[in-house]
Amino acid sequence: MGEQKIGEVVKFFSKPSVAAVKITDGGIRVGDTLKFTGHTTNMTVPLDSMEVNNQKVAQAVAGDYIGIRVADRVRPGDEVFKVTAD
Repeated sequence: MGEQKIGEVVKFFSKPSVAAVKITDGGIRVGDTLKFTGHTTNMTVPLDSMEVNNQKVAQAVAGDYIGIRVADRVRPGDEVFKVTAD
């Protein structure tokens, strides 16, 4: 399994538990697995859905700001990676 950095957390909303992520490299799509890492963060989540400007989207590319539901707290500055099969 490999990992490709795709962005970073810019904000976290506790209710609902949503991370705002800026995509900085490459792209992601629904069905991918994302890994959040930081000082106190180490979490892998399946990407079931995401939103851009409160609209559900199937994919996102560099430059997009997306909202993703997460199971636990993440922090601004945490790095986000796409887990790859290779």
